[in-house]
This record gives sequence, structure tokens and C-alpha cells, in this order.
Amino acid sequence: MRQPFSPLSLLLLVLGTALILAFIQVGLITIAFDKLGLTASQAMLLLLASLLGSGINLPLVSIRAEPLSGRPPRPMLGMLRMPPVPFTGKTVIAVNVGGCIIPIVFSLALLHNNPVTLSEAGVAIGMITAFSYVVSRPVPGIGIGIPVLLAPLAAAMVAIVINPEHAAPLAYVCGTLGVLLGADLLRMKDVRKLGAPMASVGGAGTFDGIFITGIVAVLLA
Repeated sequence: MRQPFSPLSLLLLVLGTALILAFIQVGLITIAFDKLGLTASQAMLLLLASLLGSGINLPLVSIRAEPLSGRPPRPMLGMLRMPPVPFTGKTVIAVNVGGCIIPIVFSLALLHNNPVTLSEAGVAIGMITAFSYVVSRPVPGIGIGIPVLLAPLAAAMVAIVINPEHAAPLAYVCGTLGVLLGADLLRMKDVRKLGAPMASVGGAGTFDGIFITGIVAVLLA
């Protein structure tokens, strides 16, 4: 979960976009999407949809929350630094399009189009959910933080052990859904104590841990 975009994060978004386009040119993301069975046009469509959707948070409910006391700690390794946002005593719970809705839809499509059983997917997702919950931490004033590379490494290893022949799609599915469940949904109980104006399931989206987890997990699987 992350706060909405600020000028600094928007700058990081632009820089990240340039970085991703550079990765495409050298073939890293193309290789990842190819392992998932996507054509070049499909991969570009998914990438652009995730990028555009990362700036869209759909508010669901507003809950009363405790104000932040003291100076906010520094973000965990792998988290974007976010500038202070005024807190009014309430936290808006939202769903991020690029970091939540699109990964869920794409994961369901992968499960439908690949010979990965529901039991295999369930076990893998459950393991990464538990792992993500353990390694994630509430960061007052910011959201829920999780080190960037731990989840994709774990997802890749789990997928290789459970279904080595179709490890790539399983790694993406368990990596993205496991982080969403373990580091976002199961951490909802901590939201009231964060002093954050918004808690967005899926975070800032494309450059958040969800996107990185999916791509890196596929590359490693």
C-alpha cells in the first residue's frame, strides 16, 4: 500500500518509464513476457496499461485512523520515498488499477491458458502470501513496505519446485497475488495506525513491488 503520487514520485515515474523502455530495447522485459506466451504487441499493451493504470486509485471506503506521532521513519529498502501528505484523521482505502486490478486479471488469464492446476496455484500463492506477510512492515505515514527483491526470489523458487515445466506463469501468479494478499490485504489491520491519508491496494502501481515482483520472478523462473 502506498500514498498517491506526488511531484517527486511523478518524476520517478517518468525516469522509471525511460528505464523500462531501455530494458525493452535490450530484451529483458521482452524475454519475460515471451516466457509468459505474449506476443510483442500484447506485451506492449500490458505494459502501457499497467503504466497508465498505476496513476489511478479507485477509492472504496474511508476509515478513521490514528494521527502519526513523532517523526516518520525512513522507508524500507526498496520503497519509494514519499513526501509528507496532510493527514485529516481518516484514511481512504483504494484499489490501484495498475498495481492490483490488472495483475489479478492477467494472473487469471495465465491460469486459464497454462496447464497449472488450481491446487498448484493455491499452494504457491499461499506460500508467497505467508512469506510476504512476514517480510513486510508497516511504515508510519507511508504505507506497507516490502523489500523489492525478496518476493520475486521466493516466487521463482516456489514455482520451480512446484511446477518446473511451467514455472514462469506460476511465478508471476504466485508472486503478484501473494504480495497483494500478504503485504496488502492481510496488513489492512495496520492501516489505522499508519497516519496515511490513503492506503492503496497495489500501491503506486507499475513501479511498485507488484510489477517488479511479477517481471523478476518470471525472469528467474
